[in-house]
Amino acid sequence: MPNGKTPQKGEIFKNPYLANTYEKIAAGGRDAFYKGDIAHIIAKYMKEQGGFLNYEDLANHHSEWVDPISINYRGYDIWELPPNGQGTAALQILNILEQYDISKIGFGSTNYLHTFIEAKKLAFEDRAKFYCDPDFSDIPLKQLISKEYAKDRKQLINPEKAAKSYPAGELEKGNTIYLTVADEHGNMVSLIQSNYRGMGSGMTPDSLGFVLQDRGELFSLEKGHANVFEPGKRPFHTIIPAFITKDGKPYISFGLMGGAMQPQGHAQIVVNLIDFGMNLQEAGDAPRIRHSSDSQPTGGKMIDGGWTSVESGIPYQSIRELIKKGHHVKFDVGGYGGYQAILYNSTTGVYFGASESRKDRQAAGY
Repeated sequence: MPNGKTPQKGEIFKNPYLANTYEKIAAGGRDAFYKGDIAHIIAKYMKEQGGFLNYEDLANHHSEWVDPISINYRGYDIWELPPNGQGTAALQILNILEQYDISKIGFGSTNYLHTFIEAKKLAFEDRAKFYCDPDFSDIPLKQLISKEYAKDRKQLINPEKAAKSYPAGELEKGNTIYLTVADEHGNMVSLIQSNYRGMGSGMTPDSLGFVLQDRGELFSLEKGHANVFEPGKRPFHTIIPAFITKDGKPYISFGLMGGAMQPQGHAQIVVNLIDFGMNLQEAGDAPRIRHSSDSQPTGGKMIDGGWTSVESGIPYQSIRELIKKGHHVKFDVGGYGGYQAILYNSTTGVYFGASESRKDRQAAGY
């Protein structure tokens, strides 16, 4: 930062180091980053800081093309990326919700909110147990997103009472920016990126103009856990872009930033669009809920079952009934993610864009 301080409003900030880095990548491609001067500078910097990331780690890295995973939700195919991300959780939540007549239950109703929260709890127990680097574990993905498994898990939900905890399934042997773009040829891209934890690690290699990410924080240190820290292993991570197709044709490219809120937000967006008949903008503007499965200290005590944060706009009558069912509810102004979407009308060839006010955002045509 200029003079070691955050730029003030109206102050011009330039980053020539980053511009130089971009020029090297533009000229030399991916090898300029992973095998050239940039990699040597990162390795030297990390050694000086007492870190373990070295040149060979960068030179040996390779990215992969992966096949997305999907379920059909009331005639719409919902697409997510597989582990080591958490897109599977959104599909698991939707599989459970599909077994209820959500459109008749009603948006913002106690029964809908209770059912959604419990479905989220069930999916996140599996998230904690199974989601990891697939190169190191045989993840039972087909079973996790199967309709049969969802039927079994649904039986655990008590319609009158919030569960303090659920067991993970037993099966045989998932500070961000999101953007979506489309072009005149019908190509649509759903993209998400994050350095994690605000500004990532805070580590800034000399003269390169960027901050190193901090995704390794999401490893487990529990011996024997599928996501345990190991050399050469990718950690579980939370960033997930999404896509919806209808009858084999592109329909909606969308995403929602916000850590563990992401699969919860994806599921709420899909339900808003398909069950509640909202348009693309309404689906993002509608008030959301966020359940945190971590117990939180309050008054010196630990709360079983976690917290459900609710946004203004959720009927207070519904909130009171949730509390009667055993949910711990609190009002919260933040933490509900940030939504962006493009809808494609395959008949007219017209695109519709949507964004929301919870984040800095813009929907623009050109």
